[in-house]
Amino acid sequence: MKILVTGANGYIGAHVVQYLLDKTSHEVVAVDFSDTYVDKRAVFLNRNILSDAENPKLYAELGSPEIIIHLAWRDGFNHKADSHITDMPGHYLFLRNMIEAGAKSVSVMGTMHEVGYYEGAITEDTPCLPLSNYGIGKNALRQMLFACAEGKDVSVKWLRAYYILGDNARNKSIFSRILGWASEGKKTFPFTMGTNKYDFIQVPELAMQIAEASIQSEVEGIINVCSGKPIALKDVVESFITENELDIRPEYGVFPDRKYDSPAIWGDNSKISLILGKTNAF
Repeated sequence: MKILVTGANGYIGAHVVQYLLDKTSHEVVAVDFSDTYVDKRAVFLNRNILSDAENPKLYAELGSPEIIIHLAWRDGFNHKADSHITDMPGHYLFLRNMIEAGAKSVSVMGTMHEVGYYEGAITEDTPCLPLSNYGIGKNALRQMLFACAEGKDVSVKWLRAYYILGDNARNKSIFSRILGWASEGKKTFPFTMGTNKYDFIQVPELAMQIAEASIQSEVEGIINVCSGKPIALKDVVESFITENELDIRPEYGVFPDRKYDSPAIWGDNSKISLILGKTNAF
Protein backbone atom coordinates (compact mmCIF):
# COMPACT_ATOMS: atom_id res chain seq x y z
CA MET A 1 0.00 0.00 0.00
CA LYS A 2 1.01 3.63 -0.48
CA ILE A 3 0.64 5.89 2.56
CA LEU A 4 0.63 9.69 2.36
CA VAL A 5 1.72 11.48 5.54
CA THR A 6 1.10 15.23 5.63
CA GLY A 7 2.99 17.38 8.10
CA ALA A 8 5.72 14.77 7.76
CA ASN A 9 8.50 17.08 8.93
CA GLY A 10 6.63 18.05 12.08
CA TYR A 11 7.17 17.02 15.68
CA ILE A 12 4.83 14.02 15.39
CA GLY A 13 4.99 13.44 11.64
CA ALA A 14 8.69 12.62 11.48
CA HIS A 15 8.20 9.86 14.06
CA VAL A 16 5.18 8.44 12.22
CA VAL A 17 7.10 8.29 8.93
CA GLN A 18 10.03 6.54 10.60
CA TYR A 19 7.78 4.00 12.32
CA LEU A 20 5.96 3.15 9.07
CA LEU A 21 9.28 2.64 7.28
CA ASP A 22 10.79 0.61 10.13
CA LYS A 23 7.83 -1.60 10.96
CA THR A 24 5.74 -2.01 7.79
CA SER A 25 6.36 -2.78 4.12
CA HIS A 26 4.21 0.10 2.87
CA GLU A 27 5.54 2.84 0.61
CA VAL A 28 5.54 6.20 2.39
CA VAL A 29 5.05 9.56 0.68
CA ALA A 30 5.96 12.43 3.00
CA VAL A 31 4.54 15.89 2.34
CA ASP A 32 5.72 19.11 3.98
CA PHE A 33 7.59 22.34 3.25
CA SER A 34 10.92 20.94 4.44
CA ASP A 35 12.46 17.47 4.82
CA THR A 36 14.94 18.31 7.60
CA TYR A 37 13.62 15.59 9.92
CA VAL A 38 12.02 13.29 7.33
CA ASP A 39 13.47 9.79 7.00
CA LYS A 40 15.30 9.72 3.66
CA ARG A 41 13.74 6.38 2.77
CA ALA A 42 10.42 8.15 2.21
CA VAL A 43 9.40 9.79 -1.05
CA PHE A 44 9.37 13.49 -0.17
CA LEU A 45 7.11 16.07 -1.82
CA ASN A 46 7.32 19.79 -1.11
CA ARG A 47 3.69 20.85 -1.57
CA ASN A 48 1.30 23.37 -0.06
CA ILE A 49 -1.67 21.05 0.11
CA LEU A 50 -3.99 23.66 1.61
CA SER A 51 -3.52 26.28 -1.10
CA ASP A 52 -3.88 23.51 -3.70
CA ALA A 53 -6.69 21.72 -1.87
CA GLU A 54 -9.25 21.89 -4.69
CA ASN A 55 -6.88 20.86 -7.47
CA PRO A 56 -8.66 17.94 -9.22
CA LYS A 57 -5.28 16.43 -10.09
CA LEU A 58 -3.85 16.71 -6.57
CA TYR A 59 -4.60 13.11 -5.54
CA ALA A 60 -2.80 11.74 -8.61
CA GLU A 61 0.07 14.18 -8.17
CA LEU A 62 0.50 12.94 -4.60
CA GLY A 63 0.86 9.38 -5.90
CA SER A 64 -2.76 8.18 -5.55
CA PRO A 65 -2.21 6.87 -1.99
CA GLU A 66 -4.65 4.35 -0.56
CA ILE A 67 -4.07 5.64 2.98
CA ILE A 68 -3.94 9.28 4.09
CA ILE A 69 -2.51 10.25 7.49
CA HIS A 70 -3.22 13.96 7.82
CA LEU A 71 -1.02 15.46 10.54
CA ALA A 72 -0.41 18.88 8.99
CA TRP A 73 -1.56 21.73 11.24
CA ARG A 74 0.03 25.09 12.02
CA ASP A 75 0.63 26.63 15.45
CA GLY A 76 -0.32 23.58 17.49
CA PHE A 77 1.51 24.95 20.52
CA ASN A 78 -0.27 28.34 20.33
CA HIS A 79 -3.90 27.66 21.16
CA LYS A 80 -4.98 31.26 20.49
CA ALA A 81 -3.57 31.53 16.95
CA ASP A 82 -6.00 32.72 14.26
CA SER A 83 -4.57 30.11 11.88
CA HIS A 84 -6.59 27.40 13.64
CA ILE A 85 -9.69 29.08 12.21
CA THR A 86 -8.42 30.58 8.96
CA ASP A 87 -6.67 27.36 7.79
CA MET A 88 -9.62 25.10 8.60
CA PRO A 89 -11.43 25.39 5.23
CA GLY A 90 -8.24 24.32 3.47
CA HIS A 91 -7.95 21.22 5.62
CA TYR A 92 -11.56 20.28 4.91
CA LEU A 93 -11.27 20.85 1.16
CA PHE A 94 -8.06 18.81 1.04
CA LEU A 95 -9.64 15.87 2.88
CA ARG A 96 -12.80 16.05 0.77
CA ASN A 97 -10.64 16.03 -2.37
CA MET A 98 -8.76 12.93 -1.19
CA ILE A 99 -11.96 11.07 -0.29
CA GLU A 100 -13.72 11.91 -3.55
CA ALA A 101 -10.59 10.98 -5.55
CA GLY A 102 -10.57 7.46 -4.12
CA ALA A 103 -8.54 7.27 -0.89
CA LYS A 104 -9.58 4.11 1.00
CA SER A 105 -8.53 5.29 4.46
CA VAL A 106 -8.26 8.76 5.96
CA SER A 107 -6.80 9.33 9.44
CA VAL A 108 -6.68 12.84 10.89
CA MET A 109 -4.94 14.15 14.00
CA GLY A 110 -7.31 15.37 16.68
CA THR A 111 -6.79 16.82 20.15
CA MET A 112 -8.24 16.59 23.63
CA HIS A 113 -8.77 20.35 23.38
CA GLU A 114 -11.81 19.68 21.18
CA VAL A 115 -13.55 18.67 24.39
CA GLY A 116 -12.84 21.81 26.42
CA TYR A 117 -13.30 21.66 30.18
CA TYR A 118 -14.05 18.13 31.30
CA GLU A 119 -13.26 15.93 34.27
CA GLY A 120 -12.66 12.20 33.86
CA ALA A 121 -12.02 9.80 30.99
CA ILE A 122 -12.77 11.10 27.49
CA THR A 123 -14.56 8.59 25.28
CA GLU A 124 -15.69 8.89 21.68
CA ASP A 125 -19.11 9.97 23.00
CA THR A 126 -17.89 12.73 25.33
CA PRO A 127 -19.59 16.05 24.40
CA CYS A 128 -17.29 18.71 22.95
CA LEU A 129 -17.35 22.37 23.96
CA PRO A 130 -13.92 23.70 22.97
CA LEU A 131 -12.61 26.85 24.66
CA SER A 132 -9.67 27.79 22.42
CA ASN A 133 -9.17 28.50 18.73
CA TYR A 134 -7.14 25.30 18.50
CA GLY A 135 -9.94 23.19 19.94
CA ILE A 136 -12.62 25.00 17.95
CA GLY A 137 -10.79 24.46 14.65
CA LYS A 138 -10.12 20.78 15.25
CA ASN A 139 -13.65 20.14 16.52
CA ALA A 140 -15.22 21.73 13.45
CA LEU A 141 -12.91 19.82 11.09
CA ARG A 142 -13.86 16.53 12.75
CA GLN A 143 -17.55 17.25 12.32
CA MET A 144 -17.12 18.24 8.68
CA LEU A 145 -14.92 15.21 7.95
CA PHE A 146 -17.45 12.68 9.22
CA ALA A 147 -20.29 14.45 7.40
CA CYS A 148 -18.26 14.44 4.17
CA ALA A 149 -17.36 10.75 4.49
CA GLU A 150 -20.87 9.53 5.26
CA GLY A 151 -22.00 7.04 2.66
CA LYS A 152 -18.58 6.95 1.00
CA ASP A 153 -16.37 3.86 0.63
CA VAL A 154 -13.67 5.15 2.97
CA SER A 155 -12.45 4.21 6.44
CA VAL A 156 -12.22 7.33 8.61
CA LYS A 157 -10.24 7.52 11.84
CA TRP A 158 -10.08 10.65 14.00
CA LEU A 159 -7.01 10.19 16.21
CA ARG A 160 -7.41 12.23 19.37
CA ALA A 161 -4.11 12.96 21.11
CA TYR A 162 -3.42 14.22 24.64
CA TYR A 163 -0.15 15.40 26.21
CA ILE A 164 3.07 14.40 24.48
CA LEU A 165 6.57 13.87 25.86
CA GLY A 166 9.91 13.24 24.19
CA ASP A 167 12.01 14.77 21.41
CA ASN A 168 12.06 17.75 23.74
CA ALA A 169 14.16 20.04 21.57
CA ARG A 170 11.26 20.16 19.09
CA ASN A 171 8.07 19.97 21.12
CA LYS A 172 7.92 23.60 22.38
CA SER A 173 6.35 22.36 25.60
CA ILE A 174 7.16 23.16 29.21
CA PHE A 175 9.79 20.43 29.01
CA SER A 176 11.72 22.06 26.16
CA ARG A 177 11.50 25.35 28.07
CA ILE A 178 12.90 23.73 31.20
CA LEU A 179 15.87 22.47 29.18
CA GLY A 180 16.40 25.95 27.79
CA TRP A 181 16.19 27.66 31.16
CA ALA A 182 18.58 25.12 32.70
CA SER A 183 21.09 25.67 29.89
CA GLU A 184 20.90 29.42 30.60
CA GLY A 185 21.87 28.75 34.21
CA LYS A 186 18.53 29.59 35.77
CA LYS A 187 17.86 27.88 39.09
CA THR A 188 14.06 28.30 39.19
CA PHE A 189 11.16 28.84 36.82
CA PRO A 190 7.57 30.03 37.42
CA PHE A 191 4.93 27.32 37.26
CA THR A 192 1.35 26.45 38.14
CA MET A 193 0.55 24.34 41.20
CA GLY A 194 1.06 21.30 38.95
CA THR A 195 -1.67 19.27 40.64
CA ASN A 196 -3.81 18.78 37.53
CA LYS A 197 -3.66 15.27 36.12
CA TYR A 198 -3.25 14.59 32.40
CA ASP A 199 -2.72 11.73 29.98
CA PHE A 200 0.96 11.73 28.94
CA ILE A 201 2.53 9.66 26.19
CA GLN A 202 6.02 9.51 24.69
CA VAL A 203 6.10 10.66 21.06
CA PRO A 204 7.53 7.36 19.68
CA GLU A 205 4.66 5.49 21.36
CA LEU A 206 2.16 8.00 19.99
CA ALA A 207 3.62 7.61 16.49
CA MET A 208 3.23 3.84 16.76
CA GLN A 209 -0.41 4.19 17.81
CA ILE A 210 -1.14 6.64 14.98
CA ALA A 211 0.46 4.36 12.40
CA GLU A 212 -1.19 1.16 13.63
CA ALA A 213 -4.62 2.80 13.86
CA SER A 214 -4.26 4.16 10.33
CA ILE A 215 -3.27 0.94 8.57
CA GLN A 216 -6.13 -1.16 9.96
CA SER A 217 -9.76 -1.22 8.85
CA GLU A 218 -11.61 -2.82 11.75
CA VAL A 219 -11.80 0.02 14.27
CA GLU A 220 -12.97 3.39 12.98
CA GLY A 221 -14.37 6.71 14.20
CA ILE A 222 -12.88 8.65 17.10
CA ILE A 223 -9.89 6.79 18.53
CA ASN A 224 -7.99 8.09 21.54
CA VAL A 225 -4.24 7.72 20.97
CA CYS A 226 -3.04 7.89 24.54
CA SER A 227 -1.83 6.05 27.62
CA GLY A 228 -5.22 5.93 29.33
CA LYS A 229 -3.61 6.94 32.64
CA PRO A 230 -3.89 10.31 34.42
CA ILE A 231 -0.65 11.56 36.01
CA ALA A 232 -0.15 14.83 37.94
CA LEU A 233 1.77 17.40 35.89
CA LYS A 234 3.93 18.09 38.96
CA ASP A 235 5.06 14.47 39.08
CA VAL A 236 5.97 14.43 35.40
CA VAL A 237 7.95 17.67 35.69
CA GLU A 238 9.81 16.45 38.77
CA SER A 239 10.67 13.16 37.02
CA PHE A 240 11.85 15.04 33.93
CA ILE A 241 14.18 17.22 36.00
CA THR A 242 15.58 14.20 37.84
CA GLU A 243 16.03 12.05 34.71
CA ASN A 244 17.86 14.85 32.92
CA GLU A 245 19.94 15.72 36.01
CA LEU A 246 18.97 19.39 35.82
CA ASP A 247 19.89 21.94 38.49
CA ILE A 248 16.62 23.85 38.34
CA ARG A 249 13.42 23.85 40.40
CA PRO A 250 9.80 24.90 39.70
CA GLU A 251 8.22 27.75 41.66
CA TYR A 252 4.78 26.29 42.22
CA GLY A 253 1.71 28.51 42.24
CA VAL A 254 3.15 31.50 40.36
CA PHE A 255 0.87 30.99 37.35
CA PRO A 256 -2.85 30.15 37.49
CA ASP A 257 -4.26 27.23 35.54
CA ARG A 258 -5.99 28.02 32.26
CA LYS A 259 -9.78 28.11 32.50
CA TYR A 260 -10.02 25.00 30.32
CA ASP A 261 -7.45 22.99 32.30
CA SER A 262 -9.32 20.23 34.13
CA PRO A 263 -8.31 18.82 37.54
CA ALA A 264 -8.08 15.37 35.94
CA ILE A 265 -8.61 14.43 32.31
CA TRP A 266 -7.42 11.45 30.29
CA GLY A 267 -8.32 9.32 27.31
CA ASP A 268 -10.26 6.07 27.29
CA ASN A 269 -7.74 3.83 25.50
CA SER A 270 -10.04 0.84 24.90
CA LYS A 271 -10.19 1.29 21.10
CA ILE A 272 -6.46 1.73 20.57
CA SER A 273 -5.84 -1.24 22.88
CA LEU A 274 -8.13 -3.31 20.66
CA ILE A 275 -6.22 -2.20 17.58
CA LEU A 276 -2.83 -2.99 19.07
CA GLY A 277 -4.05 -6.35 20.27
CA LYS A 278 -5.76 -7.38 17.08
CA THR A 279 -5.26 -5.62 13.75
CA ASN A 280 -7.15 -6.25 10.53
CA ALA A 281 -4.89 -4.58 8.01
CA PHE A 282 -5.95 -3.39 4.57
